[in-house]
Amino acid sequence: MRWPAWFAERFEQRGTRLRLRYRRLYILPTRHGLLFAAMVVVMWLGAVNYSNSLAFLLAFLMAGLFVAAMHHAFANLLGLEVAFSPGAPVFAGEMAVFPVHLDNPARRTRLAVEAEGESVEASPVDVATRGEAALELRCPARRRGRLSPGRLALASRYPTGLFRVWTWLRPAVSCLVYPRPEAGEVPPPPGRAGASRGRAGGSGDDDFAGLRRYRPGDPLRRVAWKAAARSQELPVKVFQGEAPARLLLRWADTELSDTEARLSRLCRWVLDADAEGRVYELELPGLRLGPSSGAAHRARCLAALAEFPGHA
Repeated sequence: MRWPAWFAERFEQRGTRLRLRYRRLYILPTRHGLLFAAMVVVMWLGAVNYSNSLAFLLAFLMAGLFVAAMHHAFANLLGLEVAFSPGAPVFAGEMAVFPVHLDNPARRTRLAVEAEGESVEASPVDVATRGEAALELRCPARRRGRLSPGRLALASRYPTGLFRVWTWLRPAVSCLVYPRPEAGEVPPPPGRAGASRGRAGGSGDDDFAGLRRYRPGDPLRRVAWKAAARSQELPVKVFQGEAPARLLLRWADTELSDTEARLSRLCRWVLDADAEGRVYELELPGLRLGPSSGAAHRARCLAALAEFPGHA
């Protein structure tokens, strides 16, 4: 549900690093707190009706406990500092995780601090005196694009559960959600470039074609030791006749009509090409990435698929 702008501006705190201040903390009795208050009233009325000193004493003790619980519950969150971090990219259908850092500058321990939201899961944590703690917001990534944890409440019911203290937060962080890769038997990409031309124009298997990353099983005589001394990777020499085919992953070659189905197939093609260590090129309407290979190129291609215009 989208809240009115005036409500959000009045009650929400936005940003990546926030401090829980007095005027943005709210407190109300829980269901148990209301029942407890009703018991205090009934006991006080009985004490008045029967002029029973013991009933008066018990009613006043319970009223004092009620007020003390309210004070300690409010102090449990007051002054706590909260820092949000962006989540790592995930695929649609997976669970996105946003790290939250809690910093307690006070001399009292903050207990049972929890985050609550419509689509947020998080386990309560304790923050030690002048200490730190980590909290993880887990949000289901239902569709591709940018995912934000949205509005959430940082709350606590400590120490008695009679009161709930909370503040509304809207973290200014997000994570990238890649399309869900197509599952099952997927037709291979028909568009190929370079491989056939390379083989046709090659002069033989002894022609040096370039370097690629070492994979288990590669013979050590193919390792380019001079190049390895200048980098942190272990490059392997590739010759013309055995150079992996350079793939052209084209939007038009998916042979599908639905946009999301096309993106899922392209996502699967990108993952397969990267797993095989191939050089590939991704072509989308108005965008062309590559040819290249490696983790950085894979991330660029998946990000382009995630942020392709349109919605799931």
